[in-house]
Amino acid sequence: MSNLIEIRWHGRGGQGAKTASLLLADAAFNTGKYIQGFPEYGPERMGAPITAYNRISDTPITVHSNIYEPDFVVVVDDTLLDSVDVTAGLKQDGAIIINSTKDGDELKKSLKGYNGNIYKIDARKISMETLGRYFPNPPMLAAVVKVSGIMSDETFLEDMIGSFKHKFAKKPEVIDGNMKALEMALKEVTKV
Repeated sequence: MSNLIEIRWHGRGGQGAKTASLLLADAAFNTGKYIQGFPEYGPERMGAPITAYNRISDTPITVHSNIYEPDFVVVVDDTLLDSVDVTAGLKQDGAIIINSTKDGDELKKSLKGYNGNIYKIDARKISMETLGRYFPNPPMLAAVVKVSGIMSDETFLEDMIGSFKHKFAKKPEVIDGNMKALEMALKEVTKV
């Protein structure tokens, strides 16, 4: 399966890493891809480290395990850089996407010698500006779509508007803010 893309998400309970991985799986599925999206965590509690995974392919996926050598890693909370080996198994020709305001040198020091591509985004700023609260998952979702090239920005945004209309059917007032968060993140994710 040479076209298989594997993504590992690192976050904390309550930050939406699991939800973002499932939204990514749905969006990829809607473009005709084969997908997997699943979380891994111990006791569910707010703030505890969690891991979530995505597999996306043009052909059926026959592997059903955790992801040990991801193409992309998404770090929703940069405090995890000090306590979790987020680059474990990360392919050198892949990339890591980090929600952070730290400068590039600081981030590189935290990544224990990882020499692949490093991207960052300030998901807090984006979500505060567009949603009025800290929800890092929409910006991080858009950032991984942009960096990975899984689908075009336009296809992603079209799919997400439909997804948000369904997900927020009883709260349509939050749809515009979420869409603005995605659009802003697609423009603001930067290579370190």
